[in-house]
Amino acid sequence: MNTRAEKPQRNSMAKVSRRDAIKTLGAAALTAGLPLAGVAAQEHATASPARTPSAGSGAAPGAAAGSPPTTYLFFNSEEAAFIEAAVARLIPADEQWGGAIEAGVPNYIDKQLGGAWGAGERLYRSGPWQPGTPSQGYQLPFTPAELFKKAIGAINKEFAASGTPFAKMSPDQQDGYLRKLEAGGKDLDGVPSEVFFAHLWGSTLEGFFADPVYGGNRDMISWRMIGFPGAYASYYDLVDQHGIKIDRAPMSLAQDAHGHVHPNPNLPADLPPNNQ
Repeated sequence: MNTRAEKPQRNSMAKVSRRDAIKTLGAAALTAGLPLAGVAAQEHATASPARTPSAGSGAAPGAAAGSPPTTYLFFNSEEAAFIEAAVARLIPADEQWGGAIEAGVPNYIDKQLGGAWGAGERLYRSGPWQPGTPSQGYQLPFTPAELFKKAIGAINKEFAASGTPFAKMSPDQQDGYLRKLEAGGKDLDGVPSEVFFAHLWGSTLEGFFADPVYGGNRDMISWRMIGFPGAYASYYDLVDQHGIKIDRAPMSLAQDAHGHVHPNPNLPADLPPNNQ
């Protein structure tokens, strides 16, 4: 996640459909883990703010009908409200497929921040804490959990002074604020806004495209959207076939023969499927 988000290129992508853009992004994310901020940003001008379509909304087959709520272990209610609103704008739902909310992205981010990654268990933590070059990666003294807490706290404090929290703003206002965070130059209690945005965007992508065993990608919605077959153990029957489409339901790393996903009991990230 210590990569820099690119600037949105909305004009050049105006004629690209959301599905085509996300499909390209998904392939990149699954193979290289490379977040590209412009892909989702091009949807901001037209996407509806819908986050949990009702059963009669017609937002099928990908959109969640009555998505079950997340039980937060890391975020408090104010922090969760910001995360839900922000990821809903970064990857919004459309008429065909659900977005970050329907895929359970807030649950993924919450559980990752509450676990080993959030605690920075594999981060070098001994300094010196000095600004580095882009090639030197992450240079702040904060664990991911501390980074999110500080940045979201500063953002919520800023909006509390104005009387309108981020989650209550219009979609256009939310988009404008997220672009300002991405542009940088704003201090969020010691966290540069562009660094926070890069972590938020990277975590959103991961939660949308990662294996559902980690708490996001509910019902493998993004894999079904881009046609990714998932974690099949063997492709022996296809090894001598080239250029063919793998047209079958995706499979999770932790999926059994009956189609049930069994998450790691040490990672309380499981979400119920949309039909429960």
